[in-house]
Amino acid sequence: QVQLVESGGGLVQAGGSLRLSCAASRGTFSTYDMGWFRQTPGKEREFVAAIMWRDEETYYTDSVKGRFTISRDNAKNTLYLQMNSLKPEDTAAYYCGANADTYYYNDYKEYDYWGQGTQVTVSS
Repeated sequence: QVQLVESGGGLVQAGGSLRLSCAASRGTFSTYDMGWFRQTPGKEREFVAAIMWRDEETYYTDSVKGRFTISRDNAKNTLYLQMNSLKPEDTAAYYCGANADTYYYNDYKEYDYWGQGTQVTVSS
C-alpha cells in the first residue's frame, strides 16, 4: 500500500503563493488517482483538486480554479499543488489522498490512503 507525506505548508499573506508536495512511497504511484483535500476544525474534508492516473485529467473545485494547479511527477513519485493568489478562506489543513480507481474524484470517502496533512494559513 502507498504511504503519503505532505510538505510545503506555512504562513503566507493574502495574495501570496505556496507549493505543496506529497511524496509517495511503496505501491505504484503512477497507477493511483491522486487528490488534494482540505479541512478546517469542525468541518468535513473538502475537495480541492484531483488528477487521474490514466490520462492525467485534472479537476478543481470552483473556488480554486485559475489559482491552484495540481500536477504529478511519476518519476519522483510526487504530487504537487501550486497555490497562487491565496486568500484567507484558503486557510486549512491540506491532505493528499490516493486511490487505485476513482469514480467520484471529489468525494474523500473514495480515497483509500492519506497523508498526515500540512497546515496552510493565509493572513489578511
